[in-house]
Amino acid sequence: MLETCVGFVDVGFLRASGADAMRQNRSSVRPNGTAVVDWFHRFVDAELDGHKFLRAYWYDGAFDPSHSEYAGQRAFFDAIARTPGIQLRLGQIVERPHQSERQIREALQRTVVDLGLEPPLLLGAFTRHWTFRPVRQQKGVDTLIALDMVRLAQRPAYSTAVLIAGDRDLAESIRTVQDYGARVLIATPRRQSVAQELVQLADGIVDIAEDDLLRMLPLRPARTI
Repeated sequence: MLETCVGFVDVGFLRASGADAMRQNRSSVRPNGTAVVDWFHRFVDAELDGHKFLRAYWYDGAFDPSHSEYAGQRAFFDAIARTPGIQLRLGQIVERPHQSERQIREALQRTVVDLGLEPPLLLGAFTRHWTFRPVRQQKGVDTLIALDMVRLAQRPAYSTAVLIAGDRDLAESIRTVQDYGARVLIATPRRQSVAQELVQLADGIVDIAEDDLLRMLPLRPARTI
């Protein structure tokens, strides 16, 4: 009987772990949906005898429409959603102030006072030469992955899940999927990026080769001045 494989891709994990494996800055790579689907097809054909690849679920965080980067990100997501073999699933990106910003500004203020200087002058110069970038966090992505893995295993829509993710919060969903009789393989650019609990639970660990990463995470074009 022909069995089915479904992919679940935490794109934030793929980007971060893949960039680290390629010794690149995470902001310098841009995930390629077509290459990700091609990788799944080749993996299933080579390693999962008697399986067909159904689709990949693509999980990422989205900016609020009021954010300055929303339009560019939305265009990228629209292209991903049109990619054959991918179903787009979006959580949120939440921005928070850098945790050290307040402490650094207060330390500068005290230093200026100790030196007998004018605080507005030094703080103004500091602001011109240094910008605190907000910390970005994905919200809801792990929850979407867990719900989809369990919901599809209940039907059952797949016999093997290939999970490109590494957060330990996914451990319970892996256990539940396995209780329904499905296998869970974890694919990763770096094994060190996967929580140990997931490594122990998985039915197998798949190493994504560097040449595959180069196709899945091509470098962004260099900006011209």
